[in-house]
Amino acid sequence: MTAYKPHYACFNCRKTFKRRLFRDIKIGESGFEAKCPQCGELMANMGLDFESPKKDDLKKWEHIKSLFSVGITFHSCGCSGPGYIPNSKEKLIAYFEEIKSTYLKNMDFWRNRIEPSTKKEIDRDANKNWQELGKISSNYKKEIVLNQEGLDYWHEKVKKIEEKLSLIK
Repeated sequence: MTAYKPHYACFNCRKTFKRRLFRDIKIGESGFEAKCPQCGELMANMGLDFESPKKDDLKKWEHIKSLFSVGITFHSCGCSGPGYIPNSKEKLIAYFEEIKSTYLKNMDFWRNRIEPSTKKEIDRDANKNWQELGKISSNYKKEIVLNQEGLDYWHEKVKKIEEKLSLIK
């Protein structure tokens, strides 16, 4: 089986390099940081499926930097690809806005849910709302999941998405 080398990008120099695998590095050599051979700054681990834009394409390099800043990279086994990656700043913002919208809809569920109090209500709630309850607690069949727990969970997710959006805008 072939071992592929990870791709690293330097946003300052707008260059990419493949890095030696850890098993190829001799003991005692520094192997945890990838520094750019040209400028010496730390490089971004972009994954196996990364294809760099041309050096003079500033708009694409800025977009790749935006993707990396919000945690979107090109990591996969090389077979199925890294999943959906927006190809422009506008699409990236729309992508995160859509995720935020989904999270807000999940919050609406927890605002409107009537918390069960009897064993029969708990069982009915577990059968009817198992998908939503399972996102909050894997033990939802044995314990009551409070609405506040669900609200807190989704509020935290919305907050993380808003942080990512603020990095992009």
